[in-house]
Amino acid sequence: MSAATLLQAADEGDGSNQLLTGSLFVVIVLITVAITFWASRNTKTAADYYAGGRSFSGAQNGFAVAGDYMSAASFLGISGAIALSGYDGFLYSIGFLVAWLVALLLVAELLRNSGRFTMADQLAFRMRQRPVRTAAATSTVVVSIFYLLAQMVGAGALVALLLGVDSETAKNLTIVAVGILMIFYVVVGGMKGTTWVQIVKAVLLMVGTILITVLVLAKFDFNISDMLGTAAEESGAGKAFLEPGLKYGVSTESKIDFISLGLALVLGTAGLPHILIRFYTVPTARQARKSVLWAIGLIGSFYLMTLVLGFGAAALVKGDKKQDIVDSGGNLASPLLAEAVGGGSGSTGGAVLLALISAVAFATILAVVAGLTLTSASSVAHDLYANVWQKGKVTEKQEVKVARIAAFVIGGVAIALSIPAQKLNIAFLVALAFAVAASANLPALLFNLFWRRFNTRGAVWSIYGGLISCVGLVIFSPVVSGSETAMITGADFSWFPLANPGIISIPLGFFFGWLGTITARDSDAEARYVELDVRSMTGAGSEK
Repeated sequence: MSAATLLQAADEGDGSNQLLTGSLFVVIVLITVAITFWASRNTKTAADYYAGGRSFSGAQNGFAVAGDYMSAASFLGISGAIALSGYDGFLYSIGFLVAWLVALLLVAELLRNSGRFTMADQLAFRMRQRPVRTAAATSTVVVSIFYLLAQMVGAGALVALLLGVDSETAKNLTIVAVGILMIFYVVVGGMKGTTWVQIVKAVLLMVGTILITVLVLAKFDFNISDMLGTAAEESGAGKAFLEPGLKYGVSTESKIDFISLGLALVLGTAGLPHILIRFYTVPTARQARKSVLWAIGLIGSFYLMTLVLGFGAAALVKGDKKQDIVDSGGNLASPLLAEAVGGGSGSTGGAVLLALISAVAFATILAVVAGLTLTSASSVAHDLYANVWQKGKVTEKQEVKVARIAAFVIGGVAIALSIPAQKLNIAFLVALAFAVAASANLPALLFNLFWRRFNTRGAVWSIYGGLISCVGLVIFSPVVSGSETAMITGADFSWFPLANPGIISIPLGFFFGWLGTITARDSDAEARYVELDVRSMTGAGSEK
């Protein structure tokens, strides 16, 4: 997403949209800061910091889960993909929604019942603590960093729009400022503060999306068929815009690449640590199930509305503005659509709606980066420090202190990496995070839940095997070298033809888990399987 392009969109007309957007930005920041200070007064124990004291209701956690799941990539990216690629773009909405169902029905409740604070708790319950927790923490941090970079780069560009800056130094400073704000949420508010920020974000996102959806449909007298027909006509692709194959049917290789991306999205969600730990914040399995119902309703409604946002942008955004959507890789579709349905460039209504959608996008980024940072910090403190380095001989106060220090370190790393990453492909970073989660985390979680013989070697080989194969294949793919849009120009070491490695690395993760298990015996792991099975189904003893 180009900050220059965003700035151009913001500065057209009388400039009132920039003032309105900046004002909304300040209001959102002040609200979230107040929430964080309020939450900090009730954050005293490790359970408070990591899991919000398990005090959230199913409805509250459902809103927070939705707020954590619907990132800037969903809000800005999917509507843009639909605006540019039509039917093929809408497949992203379908993929993200199906992925959510897989995560909830297959992993989420069982993980909540059998763990305490992190994903590694469930794996380490019947395995040797040190190697499994080290591997799980490593994977958690890698996934979170990749996902965090994508959000931070988007945040830098968006804040450049809000503050009206375009120099490289100013954009770097905005990333630093967003990073500092992110660290503040985690260090001061912990899970309670982060959860309430996510709830507020989910409400803002749904209100903003519903408003734009209604206004778009009103332009076509609520006739979706007319909207789709106009979108196809304005796209220049005709009926092909509404049919599969416009983007991913170009060649056999592109079809395979789409399948690979789809596998990563659908299966990766069930291995994303920052989504899974949300289910530790409710007191009972019944409340976890209520969270599921609320989250499915919110997320499903949102992804259905992306159809209107994307096709609406294709139909209603015209002229130079349409080129702005293309130049931004689709990320400007929702803001420019809001401006169009509000009355167009220079109008008061257009300025207000552009301001609203930009501010909502910023709230989206704030909530997601806070959740990612908290997940990484929790894993470092609880898994590595408390259970690997100190072997469980640590007080809750010491553990929370280390978690807060880890949040500073991880936030600093994210800031340092995000500044040079501004020129990288954001979609690549998000897809890589999903691919790593599906390749490294999901096989270990599923084997541990459903395979009695699964053991420590299998868990470690599964996590490291999936992690290394996934990242390794990306390094030797056209994403890094050998193409016009590669990260490294002037070099070509891309022997792997696909942009997303999921179709290879996900099976490898399962294979390494199986191979490690059958080449070793662990009677203790097998003996504790029954106890884990009971815990995963009932939640008995999960807080001990």
